[in-house]
Amino acid sequence: MMVPGADSLAETFTLNTRTGTFSHVLQATDYGATHQIYAHHSLVHLMAFSITIWRSAHTTQPITVQLQTPFVPESQDLDLNQGPDFQGAHYVYGKTLVPEVEGGPRPTVHMLWTPVPQTLTLCGEERERSWEFLTAVAESEEEAKRSYSEGLALVTAGSLHSSHVHAWAMLWRGCCVDLDGPLPLRQALYGCLYYLLSAIPPRGNPGFLFHGISPGGLSNGTQGEDYWGHVFWDQDTWMFPNILLFYPEAARAILEYRIRTLEGALRNAQEQGYKGAKFPWESAATGREVCPEEIYGAQEIHITGDVLMAFEQYYCTTQDQKLFREDGGWKLVDAVAQYWCSRMVWSEEEQCYHIKGVMPPDEYHYRVDNSVYTNAVAQRSLNFAADIARDFLIPVPEEWVDCAKKIKVPFDAEKKYHPEYDGYSPGEPVKQADVVLLGFPLMHPMSSEVRRNDLEMYESVTELDGPAMTWSMFAVGWLELKEVQRAQSQLNKCFSNITEPFKIWVENSDGSGAVNFLTGMGGFLQAVLFGYTGFRITRSSLRFNPALPNDINKLKVTGVSYFGNKLKFTFAKEEIRIKVIESRQDPLAPPLEAVLEQSGQRFPLREGQSISIPMAAGWIQRSSTEIF
Repeated sequence: MMVPGADSLAETFTLNTRTGTFSHVLQATDYGATHQIYAHHSLVHLMAFSITIWRSAHTTQPITVQLQTPFVPESQDLDLNQGPDFQGAHYVYGKTLVPEVEGGPRPTVHMLWTPVPQTLTLCGEERERSWEFLTAVAESEEEAKRSYSEGLALVTAGSLHSSHVHAWAMLWRGCCVDLDGPLPLRQALYGCLYYLLSAIPPRGNPGFLFHGISPGGLSNGTQGEDYWGHVFWDQDTWMFPNILLFYPEAARAILEYRIRTLEGALRNAQEQGYKGAKFPWESAATGREVCPEEIYGAQEIHITGDVLMAFEQYYCTTQDQKLFREDGGWKLVDAVAQYWCSRMVWSEEEQCYHIKGVMPPDEYHYRVDNSVYTNAVAQRSLNFAADIARDFLIPVPEEWVDCAKKIKVPFDAEKKYHPEYDGYSPGEPVKQADVVLLGFPLMHPMSSEVRRNDLEMYESVTELDGPAMTWSMFAVGWLELKEVQRAQSQLNKCFSNITEPFKIWVENSDGSGAVNFLTGMGGFLQAVLFGYTGFRITRSSLRFNPALPNDINKLKVTGVSYFGNKLKFTFAKEEIRIKVIESRQDPLAPPLEAVLEQSGQRFPLREGQSISIPMAAGWIQRSSTEIF
């Protein structure tokens, strides 16, 4: 947008994270123009932009704004055809030129858009005028046209943007992280939350087919860039826990995506000679491996355990048995357990199970045996599979129990630390967070001494300019050990991945890699939501064990979802306040209570009432008996 022949125009660009709206404003002394653009938050197939021109009272000259429209309906990936105009919109549609896998489906894309003129003019007698432009993109002609028509109806009613703003307001109302501390930390935290929320499926739309979250989010992923828009462990390990904490219905949609791609995962395992399901390192529509480099799909198999850990976290915070009993979850759990058992080999020499020839999260190393992270996440998968089978009164295969019990998890008893894999030598460079993930999110049993040794061993050898999520996990580890200033020094490293002015993250601190790197943002959010608070999801409780740095006076986390209840936590220097702001509608559901770890003292939690407890470790659980 530009004004031809105009001199000394003030130009501003603004991202409003409360309303999900980007604005470009040109301002002269006696007139101005605003270009607003937004992806409509409830009409998810609709993108909209508006141009508004206004003038002050004493001018009457026509004001013309020139629009630059580089878009042309051409694609390297789609066989596009032009259809008839629809309600004033141009229409193109076409199938993808190449199927995801040989013989696979070729999805169709349908697109409608309002033609954009080269210029817009505010006439002399007009004080202000707005023009609205819509773009609808969907997988069916019917859906594209329905979305476009709904958008036009809202334009006619004058409520297109306000309906979008309302949808964002409802989203923010159920999710708030308010930190009384340094401004850069608050801005980074708020930006991370905004970009992650921008990528989740819409609320109140359970039939919406969600296709997962790529490291660069919804807007990135062209050929050879931002990982082609594929889905990695980034979604399940780095983004998912934050989404689950506030919006379990959105978390469920992510799990449903994995369930829908289970058939592809079964094929992956079969083609590699194993049983069960092996989830692809890079996933798209079918669940088949779409990573352009074979080594990752063949060796970075921890992804399968990462997927199941997300299912476990969801089950422990929701007890949503329907997902597992009726909607395909149990079939996935069972298939993952079968895969891990078939992937292990028995070592007569060590009298334990090995997993050989893998690439750990640290991608500097490959074809290693017994990656400690891979083996530990496999063990956790098998334990969860057995637990949920018992819950559903399904016989537990003896093989699951045996493999979980006897899998090797490398440990150096002399140095009291976890080697990254068999044969790892201390001091070898590491690409990114790997062994430190044993403590969190895996919560693998270990002493504080071992946890400290792991952190110290790998902190000094981990690539400083590596992927952005790494230092968040070191921060969580030091917060567990109550070394808050050391934790802050690790978290501060993340700020080199944040670009101005809109706090967009890049994958690597040198500016390379994926843009809008939600993986890094997810790690950063976990450092606050699971680090400062000490939140841990277990089978029986939501644990807390807060640790606040000196420059943070108070942390409020509103909208934490647990067993259908919404909670508000306020962590201050001397106390924790907990309030149930919304309770489960089921009258038969037991109420919640807070329990202090040291004393065992129990505090009933009733809707609308706050409790105050010391700043110490404890947990939230279902009350076994009502306390008066």
